[in-house]
Amino acid sequence: MHSIPTTNGLLIYTFTAKKKHIMIKIAVWASGSGSNAENIANYFADSEDVGVAYILTNNPKAGVIERAQRLGIPHQVFTNTQFREGTPVLNAMERAGIDWVVLGGFMRLVPANVVAAFPGKIINIHPALLPRQGGKGMYGHHVHEAVVAARDSESGITIHEVNEVYDEGQILFQASCPVTPEDTPQTVEAKVRALEQQYYPEVVASVVRK
Repeated sequence: MHSIPTTNGLLIYTFTAKKKHIMIKIAVWASGSGSNAENIANYFADSEDVGVAYILTNNPKAGVIERAQRLGIPHQVFTNTQFREGTPVLNAMERAGIDWVVLGGFMRLVPANVVAAFPGKIINIHPALLPRQGGKGMYGHHVHEAVVAARDSESGITIHEVNEVYDEGQILFQASCPVTPEDTPQTVEAKVRALEQQYYPEVVASVVRK
């Protein structure tokens, strides 16, 4: 791994990936630990047609960076301003030949110019059954706290296309899990995380291979 300083002081981290011809290239965007990014990358590790070719983050301290290094996947850190503007990110995606964008715990609204550049080709996973517990500010533990506070009898995951509005893109897939009166936000999170790990790579595979 090596880092390249840019004119604005931003460090671009790169890592030499294993040489493999990939027909369909996925970029995963993540803001946190990157568990979904690693799960998806491992799912396609032996694939001849699909693979995670690039990982982007807006958090220079995100755990996804270490995962990308360990997996040998090129990765880059952008500032929140660069993500909002969109153009620097789009330029990097074009250079990498990216076909699809998969969000794995990315905590920023995808700008309109990026959505327009990848029409119907940006996928997100939300840790609840949309349209419940969706919208701005509904992410991570906030979602599970809302589920418990509402005394919902179930929660789950929603995999959907991304548009210019939080959590309002076309729903592609949902899976549910029961929520009991004894559940806490932490236990709900564990149930939902298990669904993410089980289904997200499979749904991504089915969508990008259509």
